[in-house]
Amino acid sequence: MAKDLTRRQLLAGTAASLVGLAAAKAGAAEPEPVKPKHSGRLRVGVIGCGGKGWSGMELAAEHGDIMALADVDMEARTKGMVQHPRAAAFLDYRDMIAAMADDLDCVVISTPDHHHAPAAALSMKAGLHCYCEKPLTRTIWEARQLARIAREKKVATQMGNQSTASTNMRKVAALIKQGELGAAKEVYLWTDRAAGWWKQGVPRPAPGVCPKTLDFDLWLGPRPERPYAEGYHPFAWRGFWDFGTGSLGDMGCHIFNMPYMALDLRDPLTVEAQTSGHNEETFPEWSIVTYEFGARKGRGPVRLQWHDGGKKPSPSLAPGFEYGGNGVIVVCEKATIYSPNEGNTEFHIVGGGTMPDIKVDESPGHMAEFMIAAAGGKPAVSNFPNYSGPLTETVLLGNLAIWATGRKIEWDARNMKVKGTSEFDALIRPAYRGRYGV
Repeated sequence: MAKDLTRRQLLAGTAASLVGLAAAKAGAAEPEPVKPKHSGRLRVGVIGCGGKGWSGMELAAEHGDIMALADVDMEARTKGMVQHPRAAAFLDYRDMIAAMADDLDCVVISTPDHHHAPAAALSMKAGLHCYCEKPLTRTIWEARQLARIAREKKVATQMGNQSTASTNMRKVAALIKQGELGAAKEVYLWTDRAAGWWKQGVPRPAPGVCPKTLDFDLWLGPRPERPYAEGYHPFAWRGFWDFGTGSLGDMGCHIFNMPYMALDLRDPLTVEAQTSGHNEETFPEWSIVTYEFGARKGRGPVRLQWHDGGKKPSPSLAPGFEYGGNGVIVVCEKATIYSPNEGNTEFHIVGGGTMPDIKVDESPGHMAEFMIAAAGGKPAVSNFPNYSGPLTETVLLGNLAIWATGRKIEWDARNMKVKGTSEFDALIRPAYRGRYGV
């Protein structure tokens, strides 16, 4: 989309393509369009400028003006300042929101997982529309709170599970949802994380010397104090229980996406995991997590099995295909659907055949959906209350089973409790250090 599009042009140019996607309308009523603060280009604040934050910032800059940015790493912050010299720069996103909330329309958040909920909650409470990378939060309670705050503040929201904008994924999800392939019975998902990407199943690293460019206390933020060590910043934090969500949390919001959209896979009844074992410091080297979903809104019970760390489902489920590092299989009565990657753009019928065609509403692009919503247009499909909040809860529930390796978790979704025990309460709802909260 051209960089000089106004809010009026954004809405006029894409309104026809953003009629609600039936396959995604499940659970809570769809959020209403928001009331814009002003006419003209959107004013964007960026929280986290490095890694995925850089690409998010540049995509946002195609639709609005980057007016503020925050990062605890001076190198990432400086790079952002050079690219967007008009933007006010901050070390602490709390200071950015306090100083700039009245001058911004929305924020794009791309921090480590443990900052997602505090940064998003603070932004939405200040009246800012909020785009947050996946997984939406580090814990289940935080996901539900962000959905609640988004409803109450009536702000536009979106999680960064980019394949939600895939036309092919929307088509396959709609085919399954409408019963064109018969009732869905089983779902199999897998990823090659963490091996080769970051370490899991390892002890806490020895203390080291913090780079002068990093404010590690601010990087720790709401999590308990610990000394700096090699292996946390800027990427491998994903494998630590205190900061990340492991292979399941990191990749689940991508790989669950199509079957979640098709089958409304929220509020499982039970979850159980086999793992390589873990030390309560880092996630296990591998895990296999089994979810059991009860009947819901016209579909029957569904069993879902997740594999990571190199584990994969049986080749007999999709003969003729060689499984890659990531994939999706949905077993229906009339056909089995196979997708060879986490991008949710390519799908095949096992055994051959042509996928039935179906008309769905096409997305103008994932970031464009959010920006249109922030400009007063139709809510993005992956908004917090209706889609990405419940999706994140489902994904993260598997981490409770991983913690409880070998024990079956019975889930009370209404009360966000594991039935019969308080053992998991601190994993469901975190405590916060210092001036952080949700």
